Amino acid sequence: MKKIYISDSGPKVSKAIYSFWRWENESALTDEVAKSVIEHCVNLGINTFDLGNYETSSNSQKIFFNEINKLGLKRQDVVLFAKFGLQKKDGVEYFNNSRSFLLESLDKFLEAQNLEYIDIFLLEGLDFISDLEEIAATLEYIVHTGKAKHIGIANLNNSQHKLLSKFLSIPIVTSHIEMNLLKPDAIFDGRLDFIKETYSKPLVWAPLAGGEILSGGSEKAIKIRKILNEIAQKQNVNIEQLAVAWLIQLGALPIIGSLSLERIRNAAEATEVKLSHEDWYKVFSVVK
Repeated sequence: MKKIYISDSGPKVSKAIYSFWRWENESALTDEVAKSVIEHCVNLGINTFDLGNYETSSNSQKIFFNEINKLGLKRQDVVLFAKFGLQKKDGVEYFNNSRSFLLESLDKFLEAQNLEYIDIFLLEGLDFISDLEEIAATLEYIVHTGKAKHIGIANLNNSQHKLLSKFLSIPIVTSHIEMNLLKPDAIFDGRLDFIKETYSKPLVWAPLAGGEILSGGSEKAIKIRKILNEIAQKQNVNIEQLAVAWLIQLGALPIIGSLSLERIRNAAEATEVKLSHEDWYKVFSVVK
């Protein structure tokens, strides 16, 4: 799989990314399944992985790192990112971008994963009541001390992205957003445009809308499948590949979270699929 720069100042990443964030709730997950998924990703050329967030159990990650070592990959051969800034306490979930919480969360995560650094520290959500100068200074400190090589953001709206950027002297190399054929909001609300304005590419989660695009019963999902099927027959590909390829042509980097080897392969192979201008806009006519 071709590797590309995530931004003009960020790391080189695979065009498809694998995420462990759902593994904690996967009843079908066994050590053997985990090993087969990781090996499959590496064989497909995926070298970029979402490790979840600071609360993610280290068990899945330990399997990942053990398998990576067995496959002969060194730390510098893989790109790793994780999210920090969302706290869960006493049944309440809220943003906490305070310096103490971000640094404690990162240190806890690095220790649990036996890592010296992560490649991208993603700030998850912008805390409405933390001081912006402190947030920016903390993010810069994390990079300057080598605990992360780059910073990114996760699930911020367009104005929050712009606001945080004003306080930083280092670049935000990527934005982690939800985007798919059933949720194309980022195209219209300015997020995608601003990400491109900063010469970066978004990390896109739920590229298939949790499977809704493939099997959902809504009127919109049915219309989208009809058009995708027509194009798929012409190009001799499947609709899953087309749905992901449609996003990739927007500059997106799709995040895969499935345990299915076939689903992972489809997403990986989508990086080589291209829709014609006419076909891309045929799909867009239903999406918009």
